[in-house]
Amino acid sequence: MSTDISLTTLLLLCLAAAGAGWVDAVVGGGGLVQLPALLVGLPGAPPVQVLGTNKAVAICGTAAAAVAYARRAPLDLRTAFRVGLAALGGSLAGASLAAGIDSAVLRPLIMAVLLAVLAFLLLRPSFGVTARAGEVPTRRRVAVAVLVAGLGIGFYDGLIGPGTGTFLVLALAGILHMDLVSASGTAKIVNVCTNVGALVTFTLQGAVLWQVAVPMALCNLTGGAVGARMALKRGSGFVRGVLVVVVVALVCKLALDQWGW
Repeated sequence: MSTDISLTTLLLLCLAAAGAGWVDAVVGGGGLVQLPALLVGLPGAPPVQVLGTNKAVAICGTAAAAVAYARRAPLDLRTAFRVGLAALGGSLAGASLAAGIDSAVLRPLIMAVLLAVLAFLLLRPSFGVTARAGEVPTRRRVAVAVLVAGLGIGFYDGLIGPGTGTFLVLALAGILHMDLVSASGTAKIVNVCTNVGALVTFTLQGAVLWQVAVPMALCNLTGGAVGARMALKRGSGFVRGVLVVVVVALVCKLALDQWGW
């Protein structure tokens, strides 16, 4: 495919990448902004090139956010990498089965889960606002996090994908009793682990449009760094508000994919 696109289109894609990086750094779900923008901006590109380019862009903002969180928030890096390695394995397994799964069957189930999550967030306003003081996760809780947030959500990421970062934040906060800021930071590290494997695969397939990906990646990186700093500065209450908005957006996006207009 020719990557000769207009300067206006490239600038709009870069703006979308910056916004996606910000959203993803705060609570996950940046793909809701970036992937549709790439589909519109690159209408002649094969889907695999759109996905590969999206992954090359997204990993930059995620990595920048992970570094910002790791420097300024009290993250349990050992646990984060354990969950991340499990998620890498889960995403590879999910990707290997993706071609044989009808996503139209999965979307209603995912929407039901998201609606339950939304109801939970609205009915439990204290969820994730503060961590349990002095609590150290037990080995059992860490093992559950590895299985659910690592293998389970990693598998979902490889299989279908939308909202992976949001699910990670919710799972980590619920299982390990993290506040939402720490959960967001840990989720970024896990996302970096899963994205590395996918990006290597896409790169080996020649499915990344680097002429588009590089300028978008710089903007995504900037958005990710700014989003992480805002989340760290404003705290879990701010993250929770963004989380509610992103969950609603995910439900609407999946409903649109399932039933159209």
